[in-house]
Amino acid sequence: MNLKRVGIDLAKQVFQVHGVDYQDKVILRKQLRRNQLLIFFATLPPCLIGMEACGGAHHWARELQKLGHTVKLIAPQFVKPYVKSNKNDVNDAEAICEAVGRPTMRFVSVKTVAQQDLQAIHRIRSELVRQRTSKINQIRGLLAEYGLVVGRQVATLRRALPELLENAENGLSFDFRGLLEDLRQDLIRLDERVTEMDKKVHSLANSMPAAKRLQSIPGIGPISATAILCAVGDGKQFKRGRDLAAWLGLTPRQQSSGGKDRLLGISKRGDIYLRTLLIQGAKSVLKVVNNKTDPRSLWLQNLCRRHKNIAAVALANKNARIAWALLNNETSYLPEGKPA
Repeated sequence: MNLKRVGIDLAKQVFQVHGVDYQDKVILRKQLRRNQLLIFFATLPPCLIGMEACGGAHHWARELQKLGHTVKLIAPQFVKPYVKSNKNDVNDAEAICEAVGRPTMRFVSVKTVAQQDLQAIHRIRSELVRQRTSKINQIRGLLAEYGLVVGRQVATLRRALPELLENAENGLSFDFRGLLEDLRQDLIRLDERVTEMDKKVHSLANSMPAAKRLQSIPGIGPISATAILCAVGDGKQFKRGRDLAAWLGLTPRQQSSGGKDRLLGISKRGDIYLRTLLIQGAKSVLKVVNNKTDPRSLWLQNLCRRHKNIAAVALANKNARIAWALLNNETSYLPEGKPA
């Protein structure tokens, strides 16, 4: 079979395959079950395979690469313009096959198993933090129904709960005290789970040379460093640091027309989790920048006169570009003001 490129519409059990030859003539249109996919492609000569970057895409990409094929993943929003007429599996596979052959198409790098393991830790930790925040809000809301208002800080609630349970004159009934103790135990268990995930992240960050180099950047700690590694890898898929910053949504959104450039707020595209970590790390740097006189601190002090959020996003953008340089060139961080 003289195949040039193939598009695969992934699913849980049924996969749609669409292939064209070197004259872009359709020569393959087939539906495969999950257990048939690798067996079918093992019989084909090496070709270019395109898939949407969705659940399970990285696994199938690694398996197809082992068979000698060239696999490229495409973000779903870049495939959508190529879908003809109604949306179904056949049209989706044809659109993927068309999109993967475009010379200016942007692709998603295939993650390794190690990257996905690291990403799983971050996803679990993020969900645990979300559950803990939800639990804290539930406790504060229930206490407010009894006329007891607790501060918004997590540490404040942790200190207040034992005192509220022991105070016999605060108007809480016996039944509600039992429920409140159960909620406190749930909060303790969530704290323990988050701490356990933090220890895993710190252990991995201290054992990976690339993560150690990233942690030398002000505003990037173990959590941010490992999140960058599992999302970006070695950074080879980006031509320059500005491309990484744009991919993270840390660059201005444009609404330009007629030769007039109009820049709006940041685009907020890409990995929301990683962008949030970079901005939070930048805000921690701004807290200690006022008493410093190095070029970086003076630049941030000048930006803070406009607004601290502007300074935080600008620093997050700079840190993303520096992180790309460290990963791509495999070099160490050199603070500003020091000779190379």
